[in-house]
Formats: sequence, C-alpha cells, structure tokens
Amino acid sequence: MAILTGKADVSRPLEQYRPGLLRKIWDHRADYAYVLPSIAVMLIVIAYPIYYTIELSFFNTPPGLQLKDKIFVGLDNYTAILKSSVFWTVTKNTLIWTLGSTFISFVLGFACALALHRDFAGRAILRAILIIPWVISAVAASYIWKWIYHSDFGVIGAVLVGVGLADRPPNFIDSVDTVLPSLIVVNIWREFPFAMIMMMAGLQTVPDQLLRAAKVDGANAWQRFWHVTFPHVRNVSTVTILLLAVANFNSFIIPWIMTGGGPSNASHIWITHIYELAFGRQRWGVASAYSVLLFLILMSFGYFYVRALSANGQKEGSE
Repeated sequence: MAILTGKADVSRPLEQYRPGLLRKIWDHRADYAYVLPSIAVMLIVIAYPIYYTIELSFFNTPPGLQLKDKIFVGLDNYTAILKSSVFWTVTKNTLIWTLGSTFISFVLGFACALALHRDFAGRAILRAILIIPWVISAVAASYIWKWIYHSDFGVIGAVLVGVGLADRPPNFIDSVDTVLPSLIVVNIWREFPFAMIMMMAGLQTVPDQLLRAAKVDGANAWQRFWHVTFPHVRNVSTVTILLLAVANFNSFIIPWIMTGGGPSNASHIWITHIYELAFGRQRWGVASAYSVLLFLILMSFGYFYVRALSANGQKEGSE
C-alpha cells in the first residue's frame, strides 16, 4: 500500500529498505565510527605514500630539479632499471643475502631449539645468552662488528696473525670477494635467535606421547624427528622462513652502516641502493620505480605468509 501511495511506511525501520551490504554497514555504524580515526591515520601514513611513490615512478627528477617541476617519462624509469648492469648486480647480491641469511639462520635456530628443548643443567642461562644477539640494537651490533672486522685493529685479524694462521690481517669488508659473506655472517648472528624462539614455541606442540610411542616401536632419533616432530612444526617453520625472508629482503641497517654498499657495489642490496638513489643522488623517480618493484615482491611474500597462517589456523581448528 505504501508503494502505491508513494509514502513510506514509518512503522517499519529504515534499514529494512537498504540493500544487504549497506544494511550491515548501517547496523554496525557505531563500530565503524570507533575505527574511523585509525583508518584515517592509515590512509595518511600508508596509503598516500604508496600512491605518491607509484605516481613518482613515472616521472624523471634530475638532481637540482624540484619535485614540483618533475618530468613525465612513462615507463622509462622501469626500462632503465632493467637495462642497468647495476640492477642485476644489486639483484644478485640481494638474492645471495636473502637466501643465505634466511636458510642458515633458520637451520642454526632450529638446531639450537632442538638442543634447548631437552632438560639439562644451565638450560635457562644458555637460552638467555643465545638471545642476546637478537635483543642488541642493530645499529650497535653493526658498529661492533665493523670494528671486529677492521683490517688494522680488528680482533679477528689480530687473533689470526697471533696464532700464525695469517701473515697480515685479512680484509673482510674491504674486499669485493669477502664483503658480502662477512655481512651475511653478522646478519645470521643477529637473526638465528628469532628462529630459535619460534621453533622452540613450535616444539612445544609436539605430543610427548607420540615421541615415546615411536621410541618404543624402535624408531631412531632421525626417524622420530622426521616422522613425528617435523610434521607438527611444518607450519611454524614456513611462517618463520617467510618472516626471515621478508626481513632480510628489506634489511637496511647492517649493510648500510658497515659498508654503505661498497666496495664497488659488492654489498649493495635493493633497499640500500634505493636509499642511495633517493637521498644520495636525488634520483627520486628511479628510486620510486625500484620501490614499486620491491613492494610487489614483498606483497608476494605477504600472500604466502597469510596462506601459511591460514593453513596453521585450519589445522589448529581441526584438532
């Protein structure tokens, strides 16, 4: 009757006339009002910088030119990056840095977690000592290791010369051949405690009944680990590896403070190269194009991370 007369039935609430999605939003309008300030802050500090970086990647910004006078070049920045020999050098360094640091940190952390999972005297003290590299400031650790590696006053060089293993202190971070492995050692030293903590938490979920049953059935230590322990920590392992990979791919402090990307770009990785292009050479357009590519790569890591978390949640729900 209300439709024929063109008048709304005031006895029925307004939300009944709304579509399904709008009705849900209207029903929860108070909830959205509470999170609106947070959404506004995120749009300002996250969404707008991402948008502006993508926009700037299509412009040329020669040194000395103000950003307001930038020149539109389309995809030239991206093609210039892919044609640059420095890009492939930096990409190779980034892959070596990320894969080497992630794999060795995880294996070392997992081994320490397995060792500390046993009951023995002094376990708490040893656990606290092994966590120290992770809680130390990355800046402080970088400067400490820079002096440890110093070719003239470094502790390692002095020890090698003192015991007769070397005639002169080696150049760890001043040589093109040794700088990247030396930085990876420092990064592993800092990161393996994180993997150790994550895997120790995962080992707590392994049922002792299964391990004892496998031992009674005659399974050796390797068989108990591979068929009982590892299946229960597989999801935790995946999450840990992805977190380490993302952190290493986006790592900046250690390589920049210790070497600044040198010598001869031998220790430059993506994030340090982007920083040098933007704040050293003031090539904002090329640096933005690099940043967009890095963002896409990290988003792919994020996709697999979310999938790993979802799989872990489904597993816990089924149990």
